Amino acid sequence: MKGETAVETTVQGLSVHYEVTGSGPDILLLHGWGSSMEVYARIIAAFSDRFRFTAVDFPGCGGSEILKEPWGVAEYADFILAFIKQAGLENPMVFGHSHGGRMALYMAGKGLLAPPKIVVFGAAGLKQKKTAGQKLRLYSFKTAKWFLTLPGLRKWTAGMLDRVRAYFGSADYNAAPPVMRQTLVRLVNEDIRSVLPAIKAPTLLIWGEKDTATPLSDGKIMEHLIPDAGLCVVSGAGHYSFLERPGQVESILEAFL
Repeated sequence: MKGETAVETTVQGLSVHYEVTGSGPDILLLHGWGSSMEVYARIIAAFSDRFRFTAVDFPGCGGSEILKEPWGVAEYADFILAFIKQAGLENPMVFGHSHGGRMALYMAGKGLLAPPKIVVFGAAGLKQKKTAGQKLRLYSFKTAKWFLTLPGLRKWTAGMLDRVRAYFGSADYNAAPPVMRQTLVRLVNEDIRSVLPAIKAPTLLIWGEKDTATPLSDGKIMEHLIPDAGLCVVSGAGHYSFLERPGQVESILEAFL
């Protein structure tokens, strides 16, 4: 990609990969859980003649080193602040997809960042109410875990707990190494809605109509809670609306930026 600079640096003791592309006002790109900066390639190509994009791989994703211990929202916020300082960014706009959107909104709401504009795609951050089926599944897993870890049974049940986790866990959970599994559990149990009314930046919420990972109802709640927010729904798209309907999303971004 023209003008792209790939950089390896160390942030909070972790080896971190990031890339800088384009010229103009700064935009920080934060990707979603289990993804990488590569998801933003088309957006960068479309706007790098007018903006300078800094895209970072979160620890445990892409080219960055895996976490040494589980993180929650606060630890990710500390990492992002340290990275912004390390990369020499001053008050960048922030784009975030899913978990990256969660962090953009959380940090703006907590006053840790004061970006001139925020764009999120299917942002995570609202704790989901469990259905009856999900509650039963969770109870079944906890019961099986308790049984399999009884002191007298451990020597007979080696390996069975991993198979139980694989059966009951989500695809994201099962694909992650242990430290990232613990991190995911922490993240999905944190709810950021209380900080959303404090966001001062104009905020664009872009949502896939058929998003099942972070449902459209979450976007509507966020639009209601964030003072200067607008919600754009991408018809027929799912959780990766900017990849599924790139032309439509880029037109929306063009108008907002």
